[in-house]
Amino acid sequence: MAGTRRYALIAVALAALLVLTAGGLIAFVLRDRPQGVAGTMLASVIGGPFQLVDQNGKPFTDADLKGKWHLVFFGYTHCPDACPTALNEMALALDKLGEQRSSVGIVFITVDPERDTPDVLKSYAQSFDAPIEALTGSADDVAKAARAYRVYYARHPREDGGYDMDHSAVIYVIDPQGRFTATLTPDASADAIAARLEKLLS
Repeated sequence: MAGTRRYALIAVALAALLVLTAGGLIAFVLRDRPQGVAGTMLASVIGGPFQLVDQNGKPFTDADLKGKWHLVFFGYTHCPDACPTALNEMALALDKLGEQRSSVGIVFITVDPERDTPDVLKSYAQSFDAPIEALTGSADDVAKAARAYRVYYARHPREDGGYDMDHSAVIYVIDPQGRFTATLTPDASADAIAARLEKLLS
């Protein structure tokens, strides 16, 4: 009986070790790149079909994300600080990639289609030293894209009669197959963004 109990305790300990190890592996996978069952489930939740137009009036869909890596960010041109800061850091990060710079694109999707027309987005995108695909569309089309990426946004009226847009701010990293791979915080520095991209591109 004593021997049986000892073996049972060993089995329980090994099972606990396996659970802890699996948990660590899953955490590692979610931090870096979706793989296996957990990664596939996460990738299937974020991203999906959308149909918008770029700053030149050209149609842009989720299929256009395929072919190279992309950084996808939702925001609006009247954003006072968070959006321009994030886009500027992304542009600087691409410069740090050297020869791999052309392997990554930046996609900016407005959550304020009423004001962010293609012409407005074209002027806005040109203020950053990077080739940015700036996308807009009808209110319904923008809402569909936001839902696909689990992005929250809402109009916030101001006392002067104008409005701001409250919105979640996450930088999504999309792989060349058009699949969600990782997230970066909007306050990530150019160095941090470049380091993550270099790791993914290697």
